[in-house]
Amino acid sequence: MSAAGRFRDTRVKRPLFPLSTFLIFFVMFAGLTTIQMVMIGQAIDYRSLPLHSVVSVVAFWVLASVAATLVTGAVIRRHYQKPIEEFSEAARQVAAGDFSVYLPPRHPADRTTHLDVLFMDFNKMVEELGSIETLKTDFFSNVSHEIKTPLAVIQNNAELLARSPLSEQRRQDCTAAILQASRRLNSLITNMLKLNKLEKQVIRPYPQPYDLCAQLCACALQFEDQWEKKQIDFSAELEDRRVICADEGLLELVWTNLLSNAVKFTPPGGRVILSEQADPAGITVTVQDSGCGMDGATQNRIFDKFYQGDTSHAAEGNGLGLALVRRILELSDGTVTVTSTPGEGSTFTVWLPAGEATNE
Repeated sequence: MSAAGRFRDTRVKRPLFPLSTFLIFFVMFAGLTTIQMVMIGQAIDYRSLPLHSVVSVVAFWVLASVAATLVTGAVIRRHYQKPIEEFSEAARQVAAGDFSVYLPPRHPADRTTHLDVLFMDFNKMVEELGSIETLKTDFFSNVSHEIKTPLAVIQNNAELLARSPLSEQRRQDCTAAILQASRRLNSLITNMLKLNKLEKQVIRPYPQPYDLCAQLCACALQFEDQWEKKQIDFSAELEDRRVICADEGLLELVWTNLLSNAVKFTPPGGRVILSEQADPAGITVTVQDSGCGMDGATQNRIFDKFYQGDTSHAAEGNGLGLALVRRILELSDGTVTVTSTPGEGSTFTVWLPAGEATNE
């Protein structure tokens, strides 16, 4: 505990063990003695006792009350007041922004008390607050970087267009760079708004029956020009029809992001496989590619906001797509997992509950 915690807190106006407790013990001892004497038939008539005897009895009660008060006060200070003071000091440090505070348990694991449980819960709370603070710091840092980059591209190319005469080819290059940066900025802001609304549940799924296989085909065809340009061997292993009850618009974002990543990270001449299977428990959709793959550390963070494991493709995305995928599937009672090997590709597996799914 810090030096400040070793001094009495000036905010405390009444001690945990007030002086009035002495009076309670005094009355208790006097009453118990009197009751005991009455119960054994030896009631004392204090008016007939000599003064020194009355004084002796009262002095005994006073000494016994003082002893009980001191012992009880010491026990309470040791087992309750000091831990509460430590807890209060730790809470002040956390309020001041120090998330490294840790309160050790006061007893072994086999003798855990309510205070130990309180300390453990406090430590867990501080740990979570520290994680949230780190995420918030990273979030603002990443947002600033992601917004600053396209703005710098727009500004630089706009200055070139306005500052000096350029060849037609150079002018077209500047215009294309401005358009690309504008689209990236628009995509970033759009995804941030969508993710924010999904996390706050402003957007909620509205399940309706629709054909999942038809949707998967339509989403895949959006990237036909890209996979043909890279000469990617694209194949789809789908049923003729599979009707599910889900939010069609939100799931379209899932398939679009997964397929976009697969095509983006697959090198020319590679392969992408889209497959769908159904069983009584649910529907499984996998997107497999033969791209660069990921190591374990990247797989653990791939669904974090703004995280981009392969920085060579940073200009093509903003690190929010997979965060959107995970949040949409959480709201849809589904899951998404990834298995990957560096240099061999990645497989994203989406599972959705069967619900009212049918292939009729």
